[in-house]
Amino acid sequence: MIELLSTLLKFKSITPDDDGILDFIQDYMGDFKAKRIDKNGVKNLLLTKEFSPKGVHFAFAGHVDVVPAGDGWDSDPFSPTTKDDYIYARGAQDMKSGVAAFLYACKKIKNFNGKISIILTSDEEGDAIYGTKEVLKYMKDVDELPDFALVAEPTCNEKFGDSVKIARRGSVNGSFVIKGLQGHVAYPNKCVNPIHQLAKVIDKIADHDMDSGSEFFEPSKIVITDIRGGMQVCNVTAGDVKVMFNVRNSNLTTLNDIKTYIQNTLSDFDFELDIKQSSNYYFTDKDSLIVKKLCESINEVLGVKPLLNSKGGTSDARYLSEFGVNVVEFGVINDRIHSINERVKISEIRQLCSIFEKLLIKF
Repeated sequence: MIELLSTLLKFKSITPDDDGILDFIQDYMGDFKAKRIDKNGVKNLLLTKEFSPKGVHFAFAGHVDVVPAGDGWDSDPFSPTTKDDYIYARGAQDMKSGVAAFLYACKKIKNFNGKISIILTSDEEGDAIYGTKEVLKYMKDVDELPDFALVAEPTCNEKFGDSVKIARRGSVNGSFVIKGLQGHVAYPNKCVNPIHQLAKVIDKIADHDMDSGSEFFEPSKIVITDIRGGMQVCNVTAGDVKVMFNVRNSNLTTLNDIKTYIQNTLSDFDFELDIKQSSNYYFTDKDSLIVKKLCESINEVLGVKPLLNSKGGTSDARYLSEFGVNVVEFGVINDRIHSINERVKISEIRQLCSIFEKLLIKF
């Protein structure tokens, strides 16, 4: 399996270019039926193997693309280097280690109660429009959507096995422009200063919690990401001011809730609001079969009871949930994802593969 991971890490599969890695995986998983579902420059691979005509349909989902390496590495980011039980390379944690572990687990498994599918895309780190979602559309069209799915994203924080994601918050991007009347700073009464107007309400927007959170979700908070206005001179007031913001929303707050709140807060001003949901939240019940069996498998291998949570950004698990699939996320520690000198611990990868094998046997 370590040899397999090292091979995967050599592919310079920067989003959305797969650099041939999907062809390699298709050959490697030769006893799985392969279907390529490529669209608009995005490469997608669906592998399926029926072990039994009855039973469950279980899917692994993941991405083979990585973010650009950047500068400052101690070694070539696409020539995996081993040091002190770690493998260093771009994608080592996010998420070629997860891909290698579940590919190897599927190669080793001899008997399974049903069917196993493997969904891989070259565009998760990018726009993620023509990746996993396109594969799921195809699976729905042929009536082959899985019952359960696991996405091997790097989920653990400080100790391997400490975190399983059963949910992810959605992402709402927005901006508003408060319009004023530009003028000479010496005659403020002849101006309408939108920056001063913003100052009257900024405390009602910045860091505002749209809800109080829940067992698995943190509060849906308005986070201001950019403010700009004026002409960068000291003697002319601004004609308008633009504010950009993001809300990572839970199931307790909708796009319309946020839109209404911003509109009401700015109601005394002349403004324009642009707001959209860039990704949806998902939530899998903690009592779902996949959650229970995964936690059992983690505990049997590591002796750890993982925390169920929704922390972090978005992932392709949201698409599986949209198609009615019970989905969870579990993978290695994520302390160096997207950073220089990204690395993964070799012992973690081996344990991850063992967890996946135990999980499959439980079905």
